[in-house]
Amino acid sequence: MKDIQREDVHIISRHSNIDEKGISQILTENIYNTRETWHKFLRLFFITLGVGFTVSGIIFFFAYNWADLNKFAKIGLTELLIIATTSVVLFAKISKSTKNIILTGSAVLVGALFAVYGQIYQTGANAYDFFLGWTIFIALWVIVSDFAPLWLIFLLLINTTFILYTQQVAKDWSEVFVCTFLFLMNAAALITAIIISESKQNIHAPRWFLNIVSLAAIGFATMGIVIGITDDYETHFPVLITFTIILFSLGIWHSLKEKNGFYLAVIPFSLIIIVSTLLFKNLDNEASFLLVSIFIILSITLVIWNLLTFQKKWKNEK
Repeated sequence: MKDIQREDVHIISRHSNIDEKGISQILTENIYNTRETWHKFLRLFFITLGVGFTVSGIIFFFAYNWADLNKFAKIGLTELLIIATTSVVLFAKISKSTKNIILTGSAVLVGALFAVYGQIYQTGANAYDFFLGWTIFIALWVIVSDFAPLWLIFLLLINTTFILYTQQVAKDWSEVFVCTFLFLMNAAALITAIIISESKQNIHAPRWFLNIVSLAAIGFATMGIVIGITDDYETHFPVLITFTIILFSLGIWHSLKEKNGFYLAVIPFSLIIIVSTLLFKNLDNEASFLLVSIFIILSITLVIWNLLTFQKKWKNEK
């Protein structure tokens, strides 16, 4: 049996003559987590927890002892830690997943090194070039490791770099243009991850990673459209609307194709926010609050009803 689910076992038990012992064996072999599975999960969980606490402890160590350390000790200790963790990844005979977790911790330490340098020489630890340098110097690790959490950190750094650049350098860029660029950038990353996952069997992006990137893209699109509506549809607004229609349609199509209700829930929720903003914009009176409230209640009810209908349909098809 391949990709059997708990619901399938329940259907088999109701419409077949398999006894209780046979059903129990199917559940044990295909549904329940084995001892080896729990051992693997706990091992990765505690390694991740250990690396996370270690990196946090290093950062708090520098914060607490900042005045008592000279600049060479601050930079030297951080560089030594990066070299040590990277050496473990390169030369230690440990599993690939453990190496990727340690490499993720090392990537965070690179940011700590730039922050220490920025504080010592007053180059700014919250400037866009700080995050740009951090992004560039871990780019090779991200590509080589092909580790979803590290890719997520990488995308977060790219978004942060661009946002800070627009706030500190390109201050004349409109908010709609900024949201449009961030929307397209995250959408491009999402589409690339989906295409690679479907075309290569040995590379598969986790569902949680795709969902987080999707939320970022949809969030920026929604934010940009809401700002455009309130700012009387400025210059870049038609471009954002066009790409939003195209990519939202692709999201709905992909959700129906893969029989996954995530986009069928998130995209309508974004549309509800957009339509509510339009109603508030065009109905400038006390009754608008009542109308928008009724619209939100009815639309959310409709979305939930559609999700339940599709889920029931997909289960029956299985």
